[in-house]
Amino acid sequence: MNQSIRRTRLGRPAQAASLEPALLVATPAAVTAGGIAWLAGAGGLADLLWGLGTVSAIVPAVGWVWSALRCGHAGVDVIAVLALGGTLAVGEYLAGALIGLMLATGRTLETAARRRASHDLRALLEHAPRSARRRTVDGVRCVRLAEIAVGDLLVVGPGEVVPVDGTVEDAAAVLDESVLTGEPLHVERSRGTGVRSGVVNAGGAFELRATAAEQDSTYAGIVRLAQQAGAENAPVVRLADRYAAWFLPLSLAVAGLAWLISGSAVRAVAVLVVATPCPLLLAAPVAVVSGLSRASRLGVVIRDGGALENLGRARTLLLDKTGTLTRGRPRVVDVTAAPGWTPSEVLRLAASVDQYSPHVLAEAIVATARERKLDLPVPADVTEEPGRGATGTVDGHRVTIGRTDVGEAGPPWAGAVGNRALLDGATVAWLTVDGKPAGAVLLRDPLRPDAPRTLRHLRSAGIDRVLMLTGDRAEPAREVAAVLGLDDVRAELGPAEKVVAVRAERARAVTVMVGDGVNDAPALAAADVGVAMGARGSTATSEAAGIVLTTDRVDRLADAVSIAVRARRIAVQSALGGMLLSLAAMAAAAAGLLPPAVGALLQEGIDAAVILNALRALRVDRATRPALTPDAEALIHRFAAEHDDLQDVLEAVRAAADRLSPTPDPQALATVEEAHRLLTERLLPHEDAEEHRLYPALAPALGGPEATATMSRAHTEIERLSRRVATHLHLAHVAGGLAPEQLDDLRSCLYGLHTVLRLHFTQEEESYFSLAP
Repeated sequence: MNQSIRRTRLGRPAQAASLEPALLVATPAAVTAGGIAWLAGAGGLADLLWGLGTVSAIVPAVGWVWSALRCGHAGVDVIAVLALGGTLAVGEYLAGALIGLMLATGRTLETAARRRASHDLRALLEHAPRSARRRTVDGVRCVRLAEIAVGDLLVVGPGEVVPVDGTVEDAAAVLDESVLTGEPLHVERSRGTGVRSGVVNAGGAFELRATAAEQDSTYAGIVRLAQQAGAENAPVVRLADRYAAWFLPLSLAVAGLAWLISGSAVRAVAVLVVATPCPLLLAAPVAVVSGLSRASRLGVVIRDGGALENLGRARTLLLDKTGTLTRGRPRVVDVTAAPGWTPSEVLRLAASVDQYSPHVLAEAIVATARERKLDLPVPADVTEEPGRGATGTVDGHRVTIGRTDVGEAGPPWAGAVGNRALLDGATVAWLTVDGKPAGAVLLRDPLRPDAPRTLRHLRSAGIDRVLMLTGDRAEPAREVAAVLGLDDVRAELGPAEKVVAVRAERARAVTVMVGDGVNDAPALAAADVGVAMGARGSTATSEAAGIVLTTDRVDRLADAVSIAVRARRIAVQSALGGMLLSLAAMAAAAAGLLPPAVGALLQEGIDAAVILNALRALRVDRATRPALTPDAEALIHRFAAEHDDLQDVLEAVRAAADRLSPTPDPQALATVEEAHRLLTERLLPHEDAEEHRLYPALAPALGGPEATATMSRAHTEIERLSRRVATHLHLAHVAGGLAPEQLDDLRSCLYGLHTVLRLHFTQEEESYFSLAP
């Protein structure tokens, strides 16, 4: 497609666009004023006013048609221009004014539905540094980025963006690389390790040896990739123009034959009047605008009708991992305590020291402690070593939380923590008190609870291929892909490699790319439809995308696809139905049964019918999201919050089981008793309230009580295992301690209870809690 066509199809000239609002004002005014004059008995004045309305429509319409014809493109506007000219020629001014009104309305609606936001890369450019600090024999001097040469020694301060690619010259550098990889956890780069431009210094100042100039660095390449990918996107062909490819010549042929056979130009004009493709000019844009409106109410901003049409035709979905399928920030998944400590004590001390740390892991630890309502004392003498952790005095003890060598040469429990972190893909923050290991906090970026439901609904809506494209490591990426049942996963990809993958998928089918980081912007621009997680994603990603999810919920994507499919289906139904009715009216007009004015009124009736049908796209489709009562939503939020509060109970159950392996320590019985107390006082009442309050409230929306039957069965199993633990405790009290023959079964009960609880919590969060907005 040549550039002139691209300009015409991507956006009409500003002058033409500015005429559309004026036309929308002039044509209804002419129709209304002419109608008033006609009712007052001034037929000549009415014809004059209607004629002026016709002329006001035909002038810009001729310009639009001429611009399109010069580019070799003839659309539905050709019939409208011929009909307008014909009504003027035969004196059917009312018919002309009505056609002008329909033309103005259709053009305005289409502009609203198709307004394409430019792939503005403003945020990318704002993030890019303009200068750098270069160290020379005379000291450190700030210079323009263009002056940096390979081999220069630069100083990167805390919180600054690395200006160019280079290698670390200091002992270590702590970096936030989420801009490029999407991975939320900070990484430590040792001396001599390569660092890419665009990442943020999350630790202390360090020296960097430049290995590339500005134009050759990674971040500059990302900007170029996004620009090139956005420029390559082919414009979406108007739905109306696709049907006009056969409707236009057919209409002209019928009008010509009517004139030729009857010898009456009025018949030809009447054919053109009823052939004026108002179902195309109005119905399709109305359905699309209705779809855009419906999506916006759910927090989905679709930039134009082209994006909505493409989303409705999409068959391949590409997803980033971090921030899209996962929450995008680490969360505490487990707390392990050394003998003599409890998980709550470990978390309380760790969070107390981390209260003043800006590190992303520290923020997660403090947030979890506050969720569990732990009392956090103010630490004293707090110091923090970038990349290692924080140290402070809490309750008279010297406490350190962060990276230590505990797992490498520590007690057996520490080795078990290291293995668990490796198996779970988690990060470990070790706690030492007065120099001795006291526990560990495991953190991981968890899967979004609404992600599994979202992917199921996307597949049912027509998406038949789902892939993950991520810059993260292969192991956690494969684990997420396995849980979600993705068709393929490609890990450790840079921005350029993501663009290559997107282009390859586009060659097979209409492709949607979803992401949230600056590193995703080029891939979003390269896809047929780019979807940005705008609630917490980068501005650059939102600007490069055709669709922005303004709420931090990926399930809105499934809603958007369902809305797009339905809106496109209704648009096609309305357009085809309206054209069939128009064809019948054309046959009547060709036979002389419909004069132009009556044909225009009949066409108005057809238009009203197809517009009413198109407005069905505004209605709520309950197929993907059950309708919840306000009480049910309130209960969901309540029990979701309780799940967060009960995490320490799950940890206590796991810790009690660990104390029984391989041989019980002296505090094993006390630990089991504490776990049972938490089960009895906190967890079992929660499960009972879910059974008798939440599930009955959800049953009507889910199709009946059978929908919650499997969850009720899990409640029964949790209660059964809890009673079994209670029986073991009774036997131990009678015997004065745990008997050897009890250990295997009690350990099995506790581990089984922990597993059932985790699975049950996950199922409820996915199936029920994700329903509430």
